[in-house]
Amino acid sequence: MGMGYRLIVVTNQSGIARGYFDEARLAQIHQSMWRQLRAESVELSGVYFCPHLPDDACPCRKPAPGLVNRAAAEHGFDPASSVVIGDNVCDIELGRAVGARTILVRTGYGREVERSGAARADFVADDLAAAAEYVQQTLASRQECLS
Repeated sequence: MGMGYRLIVVTNQSGIARGYFDEARLAQIHQSMWRQLRAESVELSGVYFCPHLPDDACPCRKPAPGLVNRAAAEHGFDPASSVVIGDNVCDIELGRAVGARTILVRTGYGREVERSGAARADFVADDLAAAAEYVQQTLASRQECLS
């Protein structure tokens, strides 16, 4: 989905705090993801994760904007000129919190989130490819994409 956009993954990973896996295992998973995306000619600019539990009130846990703010500072973009793509309520709320456009994908939890009406995204796409097409065709100004 590159299209000249910077792609950054922002993810909650409370499995670390729960003891399900450690940061070394998460790094392996992220490396695998990077390889798979690279094989499809998709380059990520960064991956940011929050290892905390939902009840920890962590400023980096989505939908709080901590990780997006960190990514913006490190990569030099304006979050309000970005697009947040995700499959969960916290993704859409994160986008709203930073003033970004939001896209809900129907993969993962997305179809249920859409059915429940729990999150009102600016656009709903069947999958990441459809979200990328929407970004390319609809959003004329150059924007950063976050997920």
